[in-house]
Amino acid sequence: MKNNHDDFDGFTIKIFLDEDGDYLAHFIELPNVSAFGPTPAEALIELKTAWELMKECYQEDNVPVPQVSARELNDVLFNVPVDPQLYHRLADEAAKAGMSLNALVEQKLAGTISIDKRP
Repeated sequence: MKNNHDDFDGFTIKIFLDEDGDYLAHFIELPNVSAFGPTPAEALIELKTAWELMKECYQEDNVPVPQVSARELNDVLFNVPVDPQLYHRLADEAAKAGMSLNALVEQKLAGTISIDKRP
């Protein structure tokens, strides 16, 4: 499933496997907006539906729909589990380059994809 960031209005999504073996997807900034699914992709589909329904409720109640702050849009966390050996190789490379591990990984990711800079 292609995850379009715009489907979630810029909110940060966390997905994890719960104790019952289902995947839970929720917004970090709005933890009360969540959904379950048997796979991460299905949890995201359900989260999109839940978010659309929540926005409809806000609009029906004449309440402003929550927005991600500019700071949150510019300071997104991206957590990826990696093999410990890869982690240590990247950490060593970052130390030798005199930069943080996060800066090194961001540099590597930016060099491998084209980023659409929207105004």
